[in-house]
Order: sequence, then C-alpha cells, then structure tokens
Amino acid sequence: MRRVGLVGAGYIARVHLDALRTLAGVRVTAVVDPQPAAASRLASAAGGAAAFASLDEALAAEAFDAAHVLVPPDSHAEVTLRLLAAGKPVLVEKPLAVSTGECHAILKAAAASGAAVGVNQNFLHHPAFLALRRVVESGRIGRPSHVQCLYNVPLRQLAARQYGHWMFDAPRNILLEQAVHPLSLIAALAGDAEAVQATAEAPLALAPGLLFYRSLTAVLRCARLPATLRFAVGQSFPFWQVTVTGDDGVAVADILANRCYRHGRTRYLEPLDVALSSAATGASLAAGGFATFADYVLSTLKLHGRSDPFFLSMRGSIAAFHAALDAGRPPEADGGFGARMVSLCERLGEAAFGSTEATPRRPRPPPPDDWDVAVLGGTGFIGTETVRAMLEAGLRVSVLSRSGRNLPAVFDDPSVALFRGDIRDRDALARAIGKAKVVVNLAHGGGGDSYEAVRAAMVGGAETVARACLERGVARLVHVGSIASLYLGPGAGTITGATPPDPRSSERNDYARAKAEADRMLLALASKECLGLVILRPGLVVGAGTPPFHGGLGFANNDQHCIGWNRGNNPLPFVLVRDTALAIVAAALTPGIDGRCYNLVGDVRLTAREFVAELARATGRPLRFHPQWPSVLWAAEVAKWAIKRAGGRRAPMPSRRDILSRGLTAHFDCSDAKRDLAWAPVSDRATFIREAIDVHGR
Repeated sequence: MRRVGLVGAGYIARVHLDALRTLAGVRVTAVVDPQPAAASRLASAAGGAAAFASLDEALAAEAFDAAHVLVPPDSHAEVTLRLLAAGKPVLVEKPLAVSTGECHAILKAAAASGAAVGVNQNFLHHPAFLALRRVVESGRIGRPSHVQCLYNVPLRQLAARQYGHWMFDAPRNILLEQAVHPLSLIAALAGDAEAVQATAEAPLALAPGLLFYRSLTAVLRCARLPATLRFAVGQSFPFWQVTVTGDDGVAVADILANRCYRHGRTRYLEPLDVALSSAATGASLAAGGFATFADYVLSTLKLHGRSDPFFLSMRGSIAAFHAALDAGRPPEADGGFGARMVSLCERLGEAAFGSTEATPRRPRPPPPDDWDVAVLGGTGFIGTETVRAMLEAGLRVSVLSRSGRNLPAVFDDPSVALFRGDIRDRDALARAIGKAKVVVNLAHGGGGDSYEAVRAAMVGGAETVARACLERGVARLVHVGSIASLYLGPGAGTITGATPPDPRSSERNDYARAKAEADRMLLALASKECLGLVILRPGLVVGAGTPPFHGGLGFANNDQHCIGWNRGNNPLPFVLVRDTALAIVAAALTPGIDGRCYNLVGDVRLTAREFVAELARATGRPLRFHPQWPSVLWAAEVAKWAIKRAGGRRAPMPSRRDILSRGLTAHFDCSDAKRDLAWAPVSDRATFIREAIDVHGR
C-alpha cells in the first residue's frame, strides 16, 4: 500500500482524492495546508488522514511515501524540491514550474535523489483524445500530415474580474496556466516543437501596467508533424478541438463535448460518397453525444461511478503516474515532458508578446495612517465603484480584500489604505477598521456546498463584522445585502425599505435564505446592543465590469440562451453600479437614519425580454430569451430532485415559492431612499442602456 500525501487542500485536491480512491494499492494518509481548517476538512474526507500545517511537520512524521503537489504554480518548485530532497516521488499539478530555470532545478534534484517526478497533464488521458490517438495509430486516416488545435474557452476569473489570480501577474502566465493543456496534446501527436512562430491579438489593460493577452495564433514545426494552434481564452463559445489530417482521412477529437469522429471516404462515386460519408460522420457525432448523456444519467442515478470526462482524465493521469512508479519506469508526462511544456510556453510568449515580464507598476504612495470609512470587500464590482465615489466625496478609505494584487488605478490613490484578509478574521478586521467611524460591509463571507456552510460564511461573517464594529466604537455600519432577502413573487404587494425579510425564507435557495437571516440577525443585534446600522438592498446591479447576463433575468446553461424565470414581461428592478455606489456613500454620511433599511432600485426598469434584446443589439450576437411558466420550471426542478434522490443523494425539495420570487414581479417603491439619502438614480432610458448594456458591446 503506497501512502500518498496531498500538499495543498484547494479545489483540485478534492479531485485528486476522489481519483485516488478508485485506485488499488494507494491511500491518502496526509494532507498539508497552511490553513488548518482546510487541511482538516480534506483529511477527514480522506477517511482519517493526518492533517499538517506545514510540509516540515509531515516529513518529520514520515506520514507519506509519495506526494501530489497541489499548491499554486509559483510555489511548485519550492515544494517539489523539498520533497525530492526527502526522496519522495512527486506528481506535480501542471505546470511543472513557472520557468525553465526552476524546471531544470527540479530535474537535477530528481536525478540526484532517484525519486520520480510526474506532471499532471491530465488531458493526455481525456477519453476523446485517447480515442483520437487510437484512430491515428490504427492507420484509418493513413499517414498523418498535420495537427491542428483550436482552444476557444471561457475564463471565469476574467469574467469575474478576479485579477488577483496568479495567471494575470505576467503575460506568459496565462500560457502556463491554460495553454499547457492544448500544447501537451499537440506534443503527444506531433512531437516536441523545434521552431515556433506566434502572433497575438491586442491585449487588454486590466490595471495600470498590467496587460493581458487573450489570444494568439501559433505555427509549430515539431519533430514528427507540423502543427498550428489557435489559443483564445475569455471567449463566449466554448470549443476545444484537436484535428489530425492524414492522407486518407481526418480524425477529430472534440474535447469539451467528449466525442471523437472521422471524416473518410467510401468506395462509391462522389455524389453518393458525399452523402454516405456525411451520414457516417453525423452518426458518429450523434452516438458520441448520446453516450455522454447516458453516462450523465447513469452517474446521477449512481448506477455506475463518476464518469464525466474531466474526472476520467484526472483519474487516468493519476493512475498512469502510480502505475509507472509500480513498474519502475517514468510516466509519459514525466518531469522532462513538463519542462519541455514550460519551455514551449516561454518561447510562445516571447514570439507573441515580446518580453514575458510584467510591466513594473509604480509603487503605491504611502497610505493614510487614519481613515474615515472602512470598506470590507472593497475590490469587487460594487466595491471598486464605491471606493471611487468615496474618494470623489473627499473621504479617506481603508479597504479589506482577500487579494490586493492587480487592482485598478483607483486603489493607488494616496487616500486609500489596503489590507488583505477575510471578514471572519478578527485581527484583519481590526486592522482595516482602525479608527474609522463608518464601516461599509460589501463582503458576503464566502459560500459552501451546504446551507450550513453558506450560513456560517454569510450570517457568521456579518455577525463578526457587526461585533467588531461594536468593540471598536464604530458609529455606523452600512451593511450591503440584497433584495434576494425579500419575497418578491405574486402577492408580495409594494416593496419598500420597511418590508421585512421573507418570513418563509427557509423555503428559499441557500443564498436568499442566508441573506434574509443575516438581515434579521443584524436588526436584532442593532436593537439589543445599540449598533448604528443601515441596511441597503441593491436590486439587479448592472454596468461595466459585471457579466452581461444577470441571474435576475433567468438562468443560463450558456451565455447565449437565457431561460426566463417567467414570461419575461414584468419590469425588473435594475440599478446601475454607479447609482448603487452613490447611495452607499450617502448612507455612510447621512445623519438620523440608523436602524433603517433601503432598497436600491433605479427608475429605468426594462423587462427581461427588453434587456436581452438590447444586449443582442449591442453585442451583435444571436442572444435569445426563452420565456417559461414558473410551474413548468418547478416541475423540472422536482424531476431533477427525484433523480438525485433515486440515486441516493440528499437534497432539499425544490420550492415553488423560491422560483416565484426569482421572477421579481413585485412592485418597488424607493421613495424612502430618494427622500432620506437624497438619492437620484438615472431616470433616462438611453443613459441607462448606454451604461448598463452598451458597455458590453465594446
């Protein structure tokens, strides 16, 4: 039995754990993470593995025989070198390291210790790619002559403006983070790249001195075959295809759809050949699609194990590494392979971007040693605009954020003090609040995979902030919640700031339920302990910096088709982000409003149909709104719930009340906010459309 240690306890670590559970002869016995709670949770999920806060502790305890390195990429080399020095075989998440120099140091250390190094280039084991390799190796398309790869995918962190992620720190990092996937497939088919030509499209300026290249086109002369790559991230239509052209056919792997098909010829004359060969290709596509759907249904019903292609690729890659250890041979994706991928990313970056180093950013001016307002969660969509509005009002601001990297220029203002931390960290809260007399809480505290976890993060985080304000003598806490805490469906009547949180919030989704509970907790605390409190509940906040499809429009299985919560004919409670920020500033400064709640809904209230139509016009895309009957949506949710229950999964019964509330048919009266806060949201339809919708067409 090989004892495995997981170094890093983030999302990908759970996938590694699930994959290792399916393998015979291995067992996770140790989890290492500097966050003790994260290490303990994963160790418990592993069935009694030991949790360690440092690698030194785990090594001293001799708690594992081999390790999986699952820390952020810029820590790969440091952690891997320490493990190799201890003689431990290592499987490193891609990329092997962040530079060729670091890769060479790892290879040298591996040679010196005799311990094996593998890289988790998991898509080499993707079912569609494995099928493609079998077609090519069987000779069914004749002698291969060219490899082409189109990698066109969304990028969640870019859409969410989470620029603190490592991949945004330097232009080449996106290649190390994402391009290693298609490049590994090209290398497996065409061999190592001997010459590289690449052209990039114009970059985006994410922050001062920070450029981000979303796409490039490369021509590669490889050892066995020539190849081309179209690499693009942050795209609206996900499509990843690997094509091998041969003398007698073309083989295609559609990675995201998990299907492999072939273009070939028949023995008949051209007109009939075209019909028959097209039918054969179409049948292959249909068969692959239905097989994927059948796997999904069977997995949901737990009639067989997890079978989504990503998991299968992870399991295949991890199994190949451990099988290679058993056999005493290097895996296909060994340290040398990983080093060549990093070198190729560097060469691509040099060819496409020029210098691969990030442009140095001017040092931030010294922050103020005292401030008027503390903004918690102040680097997000609403927070950034709020900080800008506060600076315009002449306020000195401190900002608490989970990440302080790659921020917009407004945070370089000398009147801004930046602090890194979480609202559940009392020490970080105390530093950020300082002597401020006003605290604005825009941080929701995080989430989880159960209501208990969501409640602990959102309600617990809000209470921690409130008690910190009481301890530090803060005069006013402005808590920015959401209209989701209210019931907004049929029968709700006219909604004002005095409307209480949904009294049947237990029937709502986890987010709305936690928002309602947070509001009730804060109002009770303010009444009992004399906390100066104002609650703001923004409507559907729109504007530059947020994804074009708001969840209030409906739900989207993709960002082209919006499935409405109802027929889409009722006016929706939109509010511009700039108007929201101005209301927050007013709530921070206006005297005599403690204990009150205000809903922030603008005066321009398009229907869902109108909003999607305007968005289609602005973007030039074929966007569609699909009206639905709430009862039909509820019946569909009940059907999905029944399937989950049949498969043995615990899940709450879907609530019709929740779906009705999501339709937002209630009427809003925000005259109290306009009166008390002197709030004047945009009332001109053309201005609203320009700031809320047209910004997405640029």
